[in-house]
Amino acid sequence: MSLNILMVLTSTSITKNGKPTGVWFEEFAVPYTKFLNEGYLITVATPTGDSPPIDPASLYFAETGNYSSAQTGINNVRKLDTLESSSYDALVLPGGHGPMFDLAKDLELAKKIEEFNKKDKLIAAVCHGPAGLLKACINGVPFVNDRKLTCFTNEEEVVNNKVDILPFSLEDRLKELGAKFVKKSPGEVNIVEDDNLITGQNFQSSEAFANAIIKWLSK
Repeated sequence: MSLNILMVLTSTSITKNGKPTGVWFEEFAVPYTKFLNEGYLITVATPTGDSPPIDPASLYFAETGNYSSAQTGINNVRKLDTLESSSYDALVLPGGHGPMFDLAKDLELAKKIEEFNKKDKLIAAVCHGPAGLLKACINGVPFVNDRKLTCFTNEEEVVNNKVDILPFSLEDRLKELGAKFVKKSPGEVNIVEDDNLITGQNFQSSEAFANAIIKWLSK
């Protein structure tokens, strides 16, 4: 029986200072393509049900390989609150700076995370995707509390000149909620696994992130 994957992407296209943003294409396309190759069934969802904007700075990646299926899949989108957690085996949150503006405060996504966790289903997020974990709670305690995880680091925001577009520091917010933050040098591949939670530090970790998900689901 094929596994069902729910990939939740941002609906945000503009940062706080009017710069274009969205999902970072590599962080969606690499896992999506690998999941298809594994025979998984994939549902792409956004908070609004509209096709997620792609960060223009990441469009170069579409030319680096055969990602035509991902380019089609990103336009076949469902509205998050119309979907049932029970229909899926894993929840995957790609990044880009967009999630900092909507997924970070989306209560429907928080509800989904709580439901997935209750059933010990896989929850995975890469780069700024962990912003989508912030509102989830388990018995009144933040979902990320006492969990080992990573995300795009403060240092990487500085190196990539992104500090001015941020509504907050994701690394700092995760730490404030009690996360056990694990980081490597900017641009270095970093995958952190903690039970049913897998996180990747940056877009350079996209392939390793996808492979870790596939390995977890094959157990």
